[in-house]
Amino acid sequence: MPNDKVLPRNQSLPLFNPHVADFICEAEASKVPPIDAQAEDWFLEARAMEDPEIFVEDRDYKKIVDLTRQAAERLHWKAMLNLASLYVEGRDPLHGEEEAVQLVEKAMRLGIPAAYDRMGTYYANGTGVTGDITRAYAFWQKAAQMGNPQAMGFLGEKLTAGEDHPGIDMWGNIPVATKMLECAVAQGYGPSAYDLYYLYYLYYVVRTPDGTSDGERTAETKERALQVLHVGVSLGCEKCANKLQIEFGDPFDLANMVVPYIDKARAERYGVLNRALGFNPNRRFPNLDKILPLPPADLPPWDGQRKSLLDAAMGVRPPPATPKPSAASLLQKPYFLAADYALHPTGLHSDAPTAPFSAYWQPAAGQGLTEPARLFRKGEEFRHFSVLDADGKSRYGSVTWEQCLTIRHNQGAVEPRAVHGLLREVARPEPWLSCACDQACPVSGVWQPWVAADHPLQATVNQYWRQAWLTQGAPFPRPRRDWLLDLPDDHVTWHLMDASPRVLRGGELAHLLVLEHQPVGQAKHV
Repeated sequence: MPNDKVLPRNQSLPLFNPHVADFICEAEASKVPPIDAQAEDWFLEARAMEDPEIFVEDRDYKKIVDLTRQAAERLHWKAMLNLASLYVEGRDPLHGEEEAVQLVEKAMRLGIPAAYDRMGTYYANGTGVTGDITRAYAFWQKAAQMGNPQAMGFLGEKLTAGEDHPGIDMWGNIPVATKMLECAVAQGYGPSAYDLYYLYYLYYVVRTPDGTSDGERTAETKERALQVLHVGVSLGCEKCANKLQIEFGDPFDLANMVVPYIDKARAERYGVLNRALGFNPNRRFPNLDKILPLPPADLPPWDGQRKSLLDAAMGVRPPPATPKPSAASLLQKPYFLAADYALHPTGLHSDAPTAPFSAYWQPAAGQGLTEPARLFRKGEEFRHFSVLDADGKSRYGSVTWEQCLTIRHNQGAVEPRAVHGLLREVARPEPWLSCACDQACPVSGVWQPWVAADHPLQATVNQYWRQAWLTQGAPFPRPRRDWLLDLPDDHVTWHLMDASPRVLRGGELAHLLVLEHQPVGQAKHV
């Protein structure tokens, strides 16, 4: 963390080293503060209002800014960075680039890896700071080391040259580039899949003992390259979908195809996905294998309708559980809490006279007080109470307060959340099946991995883009092997979300709900 006396934007960082010997994959989700559930709802509502299908001039940016600011005040880290982007874009007349930099600095003080990536982008573009590409690369390097997948993707691509070309910001460090890109893809960052394919196919070839190569590729190398392109499509990589459309349909080089054979039917389906991602890069297709499995699997029937293909590949979820009001939600203001939420003490205490940030706060345990949690705005004075001191004498004054997060009041239901638009609701399957990672899949269908709500990696596991279409008897993905996460198998449970057949017919798929994602190296929304 930066010295408190030095602004985070001005902190001293090691210079970017493109020839570093190794790279350790860290997960960003394990480094960020827990997200307040009510703040998450505000954030998702704001993101939905920026849907690509809504013309920019028709978007209510005042409400978008207000919702995003509400979430940011609860220290929702993605909202903090999105609010900074809205300031830079001029969406709030009272705030501009300096306020955006200050917001990013606030996120940096919280240890958020993506904030270091954003500060690097600000230095690269001269946004609110004096442009300095050397400092930009230092911030990106720090962000990648902390676990930010966008920074890993950006730097990893820069290290994919066969030899150094510093004049065009390209260097040769294939082993580290590979590790960075693999780590980014493992965290769901789709654009890195195309660069990873490039490495697998062009550099991991048969080599002689003296290190030379005639360019020959093994079947295993081609399969690895093909698999990562396919994974990239599921994670929203438009370039991956375009590449596979060309490879299956009309390859440039028949002698060096990454696919096993030409297949016009597969090319057509990748073309539909490619065009959909071109229009809306926020789409994800976690259940791609339901409608477009790789060879040698047969293609399932399709009615030829774009909507049926896209709907079948989307993530799914059962209808949300109807919340029952918690004790806290029945209280009136200033203690009122909506029925959707309950409160969970975080262990974060404050002895300050005012609330350090907007949140629900309650007197910490051990002070003999039963005052329930209430919502305090940043800077609002904490209440004073009459309490007993260490000598048993009564005194009136300040007490220690503890922050409480709002959590979803759904009794731990498996309900992946996303921005309204592209997550499809389906009927909850009966019976409700759950399996451990080491079991064989008992029923063909869409399966969702899940960890406990308080697990440090829940923010990267409990996501709809982690879903998988699995056929009966297939193995479940394993966290360490398939996701590169330091996560024991027995921490993850797989839940059947949808067991509908693979025949794709228009009109049979229900209402849509989309998770937005940030382009690499750009100060856009997350």
